[in-house]
Amino acid sequence: MTFDDVATRVPAAIRERAAALDAADPLAGYRAAFIESQDVVAYLDGNSLGRPLKATRANLARFVDGPWADRLIRSWDEGWMNAPTELGDLIGRVVLGAGPGQTVVADSTTVMLYKLVRAAVDARPGRDEIVIDSENFPTDRFVVEGVAAERGLTIRWIHPDPAAGVRAEQVRAAVGPRTALVLLSHVAYRSGYLADLAAITAVAHEAGALMLWDLCHSAGAVELALDEHEVDLAVGCTYKYLNGGPGAPAFGYVARRLQDRLRQPVQGWMGAADPFAMGDRYEPATGIRRFISGTPPIVGMLPMRDMLELIDKAGMPAIRAKSSKLTSFAIEVADELLVPLGVRLASPRASGERGGHVTFDHPDFKRVTEELWARGVIPDFRPPHGLRVGLSPLSTGFSELAVGLTMVAEVLTQERS
Repeated sequence: MTFDDVATRVPAAIRERAAALDAADPLAGYRAAFIESQDVVAYLDGNSLGRPLKATRANLARFVDGPWADRLIRSWDEGWMNAPTELGDLIGRVVLGAGPGQTVVADSTTVMLYKLVRAAVDARPGRDEIVIDSENFPTDRFVVEGVAAERGLTIRWIHPDPAAGVRAEQVRAAVGPRTALVLLSHVAYRSGYLADLAAITAVAHEAGALMLWDLCHSAGAVELALDEHEVDLAVGCTYKYLNGGPGAPAFGYVARRLQDRLRQPVQGWMGAADPFAMGDRYEPATGIRRFISGTPPIVGMLPMRDMLELIDKAGMPAIRAKSSKLTSFAIEVADELLVPLGVRLASPRASGERGGHVTFDHPDFKRVTEELWARGVIPDFRPPHGLRVGLSPLSTGFSELAVGLTMVAEVLTQERS
């Protein structure tokens, strides 16, 4: 089955609307930069793993033949040692709204979350509560549970509407003089709800707590202004909208005003003041480098550089505008093709409250997703009943989206018959 095979089955009005949106899309030309597979009819999972860039294929080969093969260990002195902070500054400037010296690339999201959660609660002596929501991604909840057990802290749970997300008034009701840290996702991983980062950060600060944002589903899809909104801490992955590839390292943001006040708990040699002194005692580096632990994942950093160059060229305002149009079009098509089949929208309908993905619920979607994958249409499934449509703005077109949702309707109809 090919894209053209399914495209002829898209209802004419939807097909024409998609074609018009593609023709008017100022970012349409960027799709040619990505490697496409002949086996994939429609890729609707860019919020889980971004497509690779053609430039990355060539640059990885050049890296093997050049800095690795020719320069060997000399490459550490010629750039690799500074890669975590140099790339962190690039991420900060291009997608986070963060000035230099506040972002570092290292570890996985889970490890980076642990570092910052533990450092944050230890920096708030006399406060013994962490605020988090029950709909947050498992890693966030599990890390908080572990740190709370280690440090004898209490977790205060917010229970938001699963089809929406955490609102500022819910945070205000949960925080108080005992709150050390608030940890929330900027974009909810299930519903795609876009939290009010500025308002919630202000609420946390009013209570005297630190604010840590999980940016995994927003970095590269939603405009961010961490410095402007006085965010304390943030963590995000790079294999989604930053197209770093499977297992690409995470990034961590620590506001400059906090860096010398936080002691990160995973004290490794690369975060020491002088890594090659091989000293008897750990002395942390100054600034953001102290949040590095082990040897930087140099190879894992390479692909995201290509994507950051593309994002920088396109500009986050244009990327966010297309993201909103893609998710709005997904809802329009679903209203016509899927809702009559018993599908329910499980994401906010208002575009200003959505990130870069939308979720639809139906009790048959687990089986439907398995069949869609077999046919080359790739969304993902999130329990209990969610089919999540993730739309990476630079690599996804409106016609591709229409084809994918048409196939969802066809498979769902077959499942019911």
